[in-house]
Amino acid sequence: MARLLVVEDDPFVRSALIRQLTEASHTVRSVGTALEALREVAQVGFDLVILDLGLPDLDGAQALKMLRGITDVPVIVATARDDEAEIIRLLTDGADDYLVKPFSVAHLTARMAAVLRRTGSAGAAGEPVPSAALRIGGLSVDPLRRLAELDGAALDLTRREFDLLAYLAGRPGVVVPRKELLAEVWQQSYGDDQTIDVHLSWLRRKLGETAARPRYLHTVRGVGVKLEPPTAPEQP
Repeated sequence: MARLLVVEDDPFVRSALIRQLTEASHTVRSVGTALEALREVAQVGFDLVILDLGLPDLDGAQALKMLRGITDVPVIVATARDDEAEIIRLLTDGADDYLVKPFSVAHLTARMAAVLRRTGSAGAAGEPVPSAALRIGGLSVDPLRRLAELDGAALDLTRREFDLLAYLAGRPGVVVPRKELLAEVWQQSYGDDQTIDVHLSWLRRKLGETAARPRYLHTVRGVGVKLEPPTAPEQP
């Protein structure tokens, strides 16, 4: 089962979550402030963080950005805010999923299972992962070991960047619609194209290319994105 950090300042909500998640065989630690959460994550390995936004010391959205600066641990945001623009901003800033309060523990558990399955944390059983590295030109992506190399040099990718690259690498030369990327990589049925564009921009930078001068990642306007090997330079 998973090692969880619950970040919640309401003692009654926190106690209820700890009790019910522990009864579900998870290992649970809890804190009531953002700074305590950052300290815990820096010192302890967690499989998932459940982050309340209404914290007394820092806004949870700020805490999320700070967490993303030190770890790729999956984060489920618990929020009373149901504004679509706010939710999109949280997902863009690195949240893996969100729940609008009030919610049941059964609902939370289902969302946790989906996130853990998608990220491969806590031994979650997901779809079989290819054991052989995918090779596209000088790019190598190994989904099993979660390693990526470009021309023999390891790429330092965040978890989301790797997931995006691996999904595209598994479909070389195929234009993948943005809706499919949101559904399969972000597990979201809707969202803003900015979510994808931001991660593509970061990924391109690490692949040594830009949107204006692509090598591997090609955007097909109004359709989606495809990954294919660089074309050989024309001979003079």
